[in-house]
Amino acid sequence: MATVRRGSKAAVLVVDVQVGVMAGTWESQRVVAKVCRVVERARVAQSPIFWIQHNSDDLVLGSPEWQLVPGLVPACSEVRIDKRYNSAFEETRLEAELLRVGASRLILAGAATNWCIRATAYGALDRGYDLTLVEDAHTTVTEVDGERRIEAADIVEDLNNTMMWLEYPDRVNSIAVAEEVVF
Repeated sequence: MATVRRGSKAAVLVVDVQVGVMAGTWESQRVVAKVCRVVERARVAQSPIFWIQHNSDDLVLGSPEWQLVPGLVPACSEVRIDKRYNSAFEETRLEAELLRVGASRLILAGAATNWCIRATAYGALDRGYDLTLVEDAHTTVTEVDGERRIEAADIVEDLNNTMMWLEYPDRVNSIAVAEEVVF
């Protein structure tokens, strides 16, 4: 069983809202605007914000594709974390940083829904954090594999539905729109 985090301090995880990740995603401009709104509201609430950026062969650290999309600018005091795996927890300093700020509740937004958002959500719950997925602030691309096609909107809806009903012992798992997130 996971160690359940005590306390009620919320932290925001903005995952992979990078130029190369967001290219071609479903409703990317709307989603970026919602992520911006979550960041604005978190800053007013003085909740810590963690900017997580994937780096890989396709998203080379420092390259134009690796950069955050225009409009998203971390404040000097906000922590940036690089990752190589889908989950923002795997082989990163994220958990140590969350412990440092006393976070027990995580608010999750970003991309890609079916990869890094899903993996980070499960990673948070597995590690004992309460979780709120910002249902209108994550996106992905339509998946096409031969004759099989899964629309991006359906992937987003699937994760929203999953997070609404998924239960873990002694943890709160929820979804909320950007305007209704509780910090």
